[in-house]
Amino acid sequence: MRMLFRIGLLLLALVAGCGGSSSGTAQASLGANSNFGLSSDAEVYTVDTGAGLVFKVRRHNSDGSSKRLGDISSLVYQGVEYQDGSKGSQINSGFDFLYTGVSAVSVDAALVDPDHIKITVKAGDLTHYYLAQRGEAKVYMATYFTTEPDTLGLARFIVRVPIGLLPLGPAQSDLRGNRGAIEAHDIFGMPNGETRSKHYSNIRLKDWAYIGATSPQAGVWIVRDSNEGNSGGPFYRSLLNQGTDTDQEITYIINYGEAQTESFRTGVLNSYTLAFTDGRAPDRVDTRWFASMGLSGYVAPTARGSATGAAISGRDPHYRYTVGFSNASAQYWADADDADGHFLSTGMLPGRYTMQVYKNELAVDTRSVVVEAAKTTSVGTVAVTNDPSTMAAIWRIGDWDGTPCEFLNGDKVTTMHPSDVRMQPWQTADYVVDTSTPVTGFPAYQWKDVNRAITVRFKLSASQIADMTLRLGITTAFAGGRPVVKLNQWAGPIPIPSTQPSTRTLTIGSYRGNNTTFSVAIPASAFVAGDNVLTLSVASGTSGTAYLSPGVAYDAIDLIRY
Repeated sequence: MRMLFRIGLLLLALVAGCGGSSSGTAQASLGANSNFGLSSDAEVYTVDTGAGLVFKVRRHNSDGSSKRLGDISSLVYQGVEYQDGSKGSQINSGFDFLYTGVSAVSVDAALVDPDHIKITVKAGDLTHYYLAQRGEAKVYMATYFTTEPDTLGLARFIVRVPIGLLPLGPAQSDLRGNRGAIEAHDIFGMPNGETRSKHYSNIRLKDWAYIGATSPQAGVWIVRDSNEGNSGGPFYRSLLNQGTDTDQEITYIINYGEAQTESFRTGVLNSYTLAFTDGRAPDRVDTRWFASMGLSGYVAPTARGSATGAAISGRDPHYRYTVGFSNASAQYWADADDADGHFLSTGMLPGRYTMQVYKNELAVDTRSVVVEAAKTTSVGTVAVTNDPSTMAAIWRIGDWDGTPCEFLNGDKVTTMHPSDVRMQPWQTADYVVDTSTPVTGFPAYQWKDVNRAITVRFKLSASQIADMTLRLGITTAFAGGRPVVKLNQWAGPIPIPSTQPSTRTLTIGSYRGNNTTFSVAIPASAFVAGDNVLTLSVASGTSGTAYLSPGVAYDAIDLIRY
């Protein structure tokens, strides 16, 4: 629904001495008869949304504080200050810290029309907007950059609220009371043996529309757009929240390098909205009014196109299907209908896309589609022909669905460290085909220095012995890890490493990488009639210890005549 505001004000530029402060400085304001408006002093631009939210953006820094130019320095909602007084809410660590050698930041503000205010922050190749619409307790934001910020190699907006005012955030990223870091500087142990990290606030991108935290009095949320300018696709996971002894930090990821499978996308206007409520979940936002705001990179709905499919045949009814679209400029996805698989993706930038049909998180069909402005491209009925589950197997452990969730600890790996006391031991007893079960008997992850060997026992009759293929599916690997096979007295070759994210994955709550299947041809002479023993280990030329040693996340393993 369209959201309207009340406004009034025209910005008057003020000249202030470099050592001045807001105290005793002339203040210009417009629309004095309306509580919606824009005003300024020597330090800040102030926006009254007319809905109980007044926010300030720093335009000059004379007090030597850590609040930088372009930061939000105040967020007063219903008379309560929600902004950390010693820090700003900002892109990365501040706009003057985005590009090497670029410290100049400009901040301008304008009453665009009687219902809308725009504040523009420019720093190097990045432009960030704060926008207000009359009568809404929201700070609309949009970020556009033509080159990726290079000082941290990422782009994210962090809202910092004193923890006492907003104590109720995700438990898995609440660091209060921790006993210190157990890995790097961002994963912490608790006195009871549990673990916490900002990384463990993650949710698959397709599964969330807003994030935030609450108190009995209020809720502070970030509502996302289509996320077309991010990278990693519909199943990408990244940090969203961190609760510390001082702040509740709500983070919107524009581009993030951790566990990344794609190159960053630039030249896209990324929009997201900071919404204040009485604690209830935020309403959906309508940003069609952005069309008249003069925003760099804005592409109107009329200049966008759609892609649709009439049905997806060959689906497994036990799984949900997602259709993803990606190219160098943008990414999109759509849920396939459970009944017949039809799908529709709207609001797409024109261009040629790689379209992939996912069975849960496993791509089972890939093709190309061209999207044109103001048109809907139909791909007709998509027939799934690349589902490894359709091939009969002598035996199979796990499900070919692109995740390790059905394995031991697979239900916990995204929200806690592998060393967490809530995890079952990673070293397991021998897995016996037709007797053991994946959820209790086969580990989701394997490391070179933790559960070094996984043993699988199975029986074959004499008539079953033949040349066969062992398929080992992984969802990601760390430090070049890949599975190596030994069957009875036969040793398989060491495979070439798959292409995977270069950062940590398995310890930061992400099994999402590039799904890869290693197919190992095993001669009939390696098998015996009766009991067979298969041993899996992890090979890598890269060193590392414990949970930072080379490792893999398993998708499925099966033995087929192939």
